[in-house]
Amino acid sequence: MLQTENDQVVARQADIGFPEFVALMALMMGLTALSVDIMLPALGEIASALKVAQPNDRQLVITYYLLGFAVGQLIFGPLSDWLGRKRPLAGGLVIFIGATVMALFAPNATLLFIARAAQGFGAAAPRAIALAIIRDRFAGREMAQVMSFVIMVFVLMPILAPAIGQSVMQFVVWRGVFGVLLVISLLTLIWSTLRLPETRPEGQRGAVPLVGAIRTILTSRQTLGYATAFSFFFGIMMSYISSAEQIFIDIYQLGHAFPFVFASVSSALILASFLNSRLVVRYGMRRVSHLSLLTFISICVLMALSGYPERPPLLLFCLFMGATFFCFGLIAPNFNALAMEPMGSIAGTASSFIGFYTTGAGALFGWLVGQAFDGTVRPMTIGFSLLGLLALSTVLVVERFKLAKPSHVEH
Repeated sequence: MLQTENDQVVARQADIGFPEFVALMALMMGLTALSVDIMLPALGEIASALKVAQPNDRQLVITYYLLGFAVGQLIFGPLSDWLGRKRPLAGGLVIFIGATVMALFAPNATLLFIARAAQGFGAAAPRAIALAIIRDRFAGREMAQVMSFVIMVFVLMPILAPAIGQSVMQFVVWRGVFGVLLVISLLTLIWSTLRLPETRPEGQRGAVPLVGAIRTILTSRQTLGYATAFSFFFGIMMSYISSAEQIFIDIYQLGHAFPFVFASVSSALILASFLNSRLVVRYGMRRVSHLSLLTFISICVLMALSGYPERPPLLLFCLFMGATFFCFGLIAPNFNALAMEPMGSIAGTASSFIGFYTTGAGALFGWLVGQAFDGTVRPMTIGFSLLGLLALSTVLVVERFKLAKPSHVEH
């Protein structure tokens, strides 16, 4: 009888359809975006309530989370290659839930920062394992297409998150945002436990030799190169997220309109992700991402030619941000897919390393740009330009100075 019930559970899990699969992967990968962006409207209130000393130190609520997130990915990816995808996923979500409860009741900034680091550590599991699950089931251009759909859905998280945070704070204090995260993380745990099948290939039994796996990753020109290029773009994203509250509220005095302007700018990512899901099948990952990277650089050149104004008109600044985010939406899923493409046999460990590397480096770059905030948008727009040029230089080296040419292995 017990065996029959277990077989029925497995059968129900195997029936998960493509739309549900994309939605669940998007929620798993988007938990971090939600955990970061829902905090933005609350940063000022948190700094005041917990007596954070320096104005820019409020950004540490974001930075500590990302540091824990980076470290966690080194753990959960290899575990998912060893134990399967589902058990480490559940373990990470349980850690996230416990840390969220700790943050909900944190009496001072130190404990809040510790809780945020633990949250990030736990959230590393769904992010790294979601990428491994996608690689288990798809490859090449098909994987890039799936990634585009996933990103298109999970991009709704940063678009809606500040508005959710702002709405919660209309009724309760800033701690209420952690209550929202608690409910969503519980939902993710229940949904993934009941509906997600085990996708680790049958041949992967037992521990993956970690040293050999890391050697494979580090000696892959494509994997290491595109992971490095993406880390610069992740730094661009983090520099914007870290400074957005100060830019829109302190510089442009938007007040409660901040979440709506933030969402309007971020919505360019949805359009780009949808477009990428169509373009990548026809033109390939390299051509789409490389041309988008060149377009990003061109947009930054226009800002440079205007002298990097300290406070451009709000509409002009939002157009600049929307255009760069549109390019980001065409670059990010393809760079991720290109980095993962050669790593099918060690997908969990590879996604873990790539996540650790890109998140850690991106958080550092974003922190450097964010700490340069001086009451103007100039440090951020200059940071965009420099990080974009570093990404372009990396891709040129990886591709031996031949851009927009599909590889014979793309399919």
